[in-house]
Amino acid sequence: MIPGVLSGVKVVEFGQNLAGPYCGQILAFMGAEVIKVEKPEGDDARKWGPPFIAGEGVNFVGLNRGKKSITVDLNDAAQKQKLIELIGSADAFVHNLRAGVTEKFSIDGKTMNARFPGLVYADLSAFGHTGPWKLRPGYEPLIQAEAGLVSVNGDPSGPASRIGVSIIDLSTGMWTAIGILGALLQKAHTGKGCVVSTSLFESGLMWVSTHVAAFSTTGNVPPRQSTGHITLTPYQAFETSNGLLMVTPGNDRLWAKFAETLGKAEWVTDPRFLTNKERSAHRPLLLDMITEIMKRDTKESWAAKLQAVGVPCGPINAIPEVVALEHTRALGMYMQPYGELPSLLHALPVSFDGQRAGFPAQAPKIGEHDGEV
Repeated sequence: MIPGVLSGVKVVEFGQNLAGPYCGQILAFMGAEVIKVEKPEGDDARKWGPPFIAGEGVNFVGLNRGKKSITVDLNDAAQKQKLIELIGSADAFVHNLRAGVTEKFSIDGKTMNARFPGLVYADLSAFGHTGPWKLRPGYEPLIQAEAGLVSVNGDPSGPASRIGVSIIDLSTGMWTAIGILGALLQKAHTGKGCVVSTSLFESGLMWVSTHVAAFSTTGNVPPRQSTGHITLTPYQAFETSNGLLMVTPGNDRLWAKFAETLGKAEWVTDPRFLTNKERSAHRPLLLDMITEIMKRDTKESWAAKLQAVGVPCGPINAIPEVVALEHTRALGMYMQPYGELPSLLHALPVSFDGQRAGFPAQAPKIGEHDGEV
């Protein structure tokens, strides 16, 4: 294991499922010692599958590599006391236990910070640390629904759709890691820890913030855009003679290059299309005209022409195509943590002095490090 930027930092993670473990995985891949606490039967995500990697659910393996696992029965007073002592010896503690559990067992933020003033305590919940819903449980699909993400996702001609990745869980894990890092920096200056609070619902509210801003400004909710964008035109996938091509001319300079490549240089000075504001006002007309032209040639041909003049564009790749990309391999984002098994799992999308944050470690078995820790 290559020492990381958090080498020497000790983190106790009582995480389960996705969000809490992803926070711990981020910290572990940046060099922290992460001790994963599990209930005696283990993290529920161990059984989530298929697929399974080395007998464990792929979600569990993907988010728990390089950690140490211990088991704790909170109903056992002696085990609970040992857990409290372990937390007190750590720089940070992160959990996403069900609302009310930490208070029941006296390991809540207020109690633990009073006992260990230097502890960074991260409380990752479903609906937040305050408000009428603070005790509600929640999972990814529910939060996507209630925070509004489902309502704004999908093609406008079809039903609303859940986003196909666990964007709520993973982003909440990221926000929690960011909060812990900020609190650790503050602790380095003051010697004092604090309680970091994050939630799935707050992450959901962050993801719909642009739609909220549009609604609060105009009184209207922007319609679903399929592959498009609520404030930029054109900025979406277009049908070509052999499939879709994503084209994103995100400013007036790139728009002019796009129009010229389409053979429509006159559009650059057309009053209807001068700036993004005018183009968005005439969106249906403009998009129909662009589509009619792009259908005359292949996506490969259009991509070559547009990339030659600097207009960002590219195909809509399926997962096997993404894995096969030379650029994907060059970045080193994916690793094979289990040797002979072909499974590819991600490192972190960040590097320090050119060194990728992450290493090809395995996920621990339940309680594998009970004796050691």
